[in-house]
Amino acid sequence: MNARNRGGHGCAPVAAVVQEYRDERMTVRLAIHRAAWQAHVDAAVDAHGPGLVPVVKGNGYGFGRPYLHAQAAAWADTVCVGTVHELHDVPAALTPVVLTPTLQPPADTHAILTVGSVAHATALRGWDGRVIVKLASSMRRYGVDPAGLGQLTASLPNEVVAFGLHLPLAGTDADRVAEIEAWLPHLPADTPLWISHLAPQAFAALQAGHPDRRFRIRVGTGLWHGSPRGDFLHLTADVLHTQPVSAGDIAGYQHSTVATDGTLIAIGAGSTHGIALLDDADPARRSPFHFERQRLPLLERPHMHTTLAVVPTGQPCPQVGDRVDVQRPLITTMADELEWLP
Repeated sequence: MNARNRGGHGCAPVAAVVQEYRDERMTVRLAIHRAAWQAHVDAAVDAHGPGLVPVVKGNGYGFGRPYLHAQAAAWADTVCVGTVHELHDVPAALTPVVLTPTLQPPADTHAILTVGSVAHATALRGWDGRVIVKLASSMRRYGVDPAGLGQLTASLPNEVVAFGLHLPLAGTDADRVAEIEAWLPHLPADTPLWISHLAPQAFAALQAGHPDRRFRIRVGTGLWHGSPRGDFLHLTADVLHTQPVSAGDIAGYQHSTVATDGTLIAIGAGSTHGIALLDDADPARRSPFHFERQRLPLLERPHMHTTLAVVPTGQPCPQVGDRVDVQRPLITTMADELEWLP
């Protein structure tokens, strides 16, 4: 994937002129090893069983929503999306479930909407589609508590097809199962409960422990990326320009001071792509870019389509047209190009 990287050399001075990028594209690329990725998705589908509901929302987990919808339609009849604004690219073969409550329902009733309060129910008056009632969890986002559940369901003229419980990532599967089981006495046994963030084994044990109930589990990141992210996915960006700099030189939007002799490189990735500083207490570890397994120190934070980094003299240095590795979550990254590999 990184075949164009030139290994092992330090940064030699280069002419202080803009070097033309070989194929004239600014690209952030998500490379996918197709066979390994497909094997992971198939294994995740099998592991979760028929209770799995795929989640395709936001930027489509780096793949784009249309591509993942097509994948999901091969084995599912229902898909979860983030908001009503993501309904337009759901294929007719899939029934969309909107996970975020809306105060403005869509024109038709094909989608299943989420309500978590009387205010949400009030906003849907006149819309007679189906709903999922969101239950409060320890996340304390959307959701009704047990004391208010009766009032909420009584205020709904809509058909309630399921209850939903969005569980936190923090804690253990045992903690999450405890939250689920605390809710069960408050819920009718004949209405499915949709949950999240349980490992397949814990989900199977939950089902086995309550054979009188039907559970479904919404899975997004674990399905499309693996958890932790599989090595079948690789995010890179192109180097578009290099020039020598000396300690004390000024460069960038903020006229930042260069800290060391080396090479100033312009990487074709920035805030437009969702590229941002890493959340680390050590400022020296906040750069998301690496080359030859060494972090590239940033001159300034990523901006729009470009990030400036300074490669100290003696450190392996990329050249124009080389790719650098990008360490960012794919759920917040907009790739310009998908590169499918064997």
